[in-house]
Formats: sequence, C-alpha cells, structure tokens
Amino acid sequence: MRAKSRFLVFITLLATSLVQADDAGPARSALEAFTTGLDTFQAGFTQTVKSQDGRVQDQASGRLWLKSPDRLRWVYQGDFPETIVADGANIWIYDEALQQVTVKPQSDQASDSPLLVLSDISGLDDQFRVAELGDYENMSLLELKSLDAEAEFERILLGFNDAGVAMMAMEDAFGQRTEIHFEDMRRNQPVDPALFTFEPPADADVVGAPASGD
Repeated sequence: MRAKSRFLVFITLLATSLVQADDAGPARSALEAFTTGLDTFQAGFTQTVKSQDGRVQDQASGRLWLKSPDRLRWVYQGDFPETIVADGANIWIYDEALQQVTVKPQSDQASDSPLLVLSDISGLDDQFRVAELGDYENMSLLELKSLDAEAEFERILLGFNDAGVAMMAMEDAFGQRTEIHFEDMRRNQPVDPALFTFEPPADADVVGAPASGD
C-alpha cells in the first residue's frame, strides 16, 4: 500500500504538469511555460507526509526521470528503497526490502482521476476547480480541487519558481498532507531510454500480470 500511495503522489504531478494551461494568472502561466515543448524532466526530491496536526509520519528522498508523455522512473533511496517504472504499457513497483515486484497495466492506473489528464490534456478544468493562491516562499501557487468526490486527493497545490515546478502538496479527506520539494531540476536534457524499462530480478516475487507492449 505504501508503494502504491507513493506512486499516486508522483503520477499526480505527472498528470497535472503535462496539462496545457489557459492564459490566466502567474501560476497557470508558469505551468504553461514549463510544459510547452516538454520532452524530458529530471530532478531530485524530498517527500514528507504529515498528519492533520502537523506531525511527520514519513520522510523519503530520491530522484525522478520523466519522458513525455508516459514514461517515468521514480526512485526512493534510504532505508526502504523502492523503484517505480512506467514503461508506457505497465507500471512496475519494486520493493527491494521485500524482494517483491508489483506490476499492473498502465491503462488500469489511468482510471484514477488525475491520470486521465494524460490522455486528454485539455481536461484540467473538467477534473479540477483551479485557483491562483498568490506567492508563497518565492513560488507562485496553483490550487487544484478535485471535482470527483472519490478522488485520492481533495486538494493539490503546485508551486512554481523560475526553474519550473518546485513543489507540490496533496491533501486527502483525512487532513493528511504529502509534500514534495524538487531540486537540481533539469528540463529537456538527454535521458537514457533504459531508465524506462524494467526487468524483475531473478530472486524477486512478482505480483500481478503485465500487459504486452507495442
């Protein structure tokens, strides 16, 4: 469950950051500038999960690589390493401590609300109520409130600075907040295609069945 929820955190970023924004305030304009012509994106990240009363429940860090429109590699380092790969056909989640790989067709994950934006990049306002929140810690904030009562997150905040998307935060119905800060951001620099392929280790248990790719 931990791996799945971590993946949904990232896929929300992926879905929203590939949207073409309308001409509006500074945050939507920053989103549009960042996504226009986006081919690859890579960054380091720090992720913190807090309860409703502000207590830290989980912290993690690592690095991500993205290639438009549907390839990604998301690596958690530290005591509980995980690797998540979306190869265009399947999503692979490898928990090194458990020596377990979970795989599911990428199209199945698209049934979760934010990911639908990937298949229809014009649908931001159909899925979210979008609002500018002004400046915060040298970032322009964009708020996305889901129009789906059963969405994973009630509210998503995207923070933009001169380097692009610098922060995102997600809040669920229980007040839990997942916040991700990005650093060492690199846009449209070469990325090894092998990062977006995954072969389960020979000694790992595999849960689920992959879909065949093209």
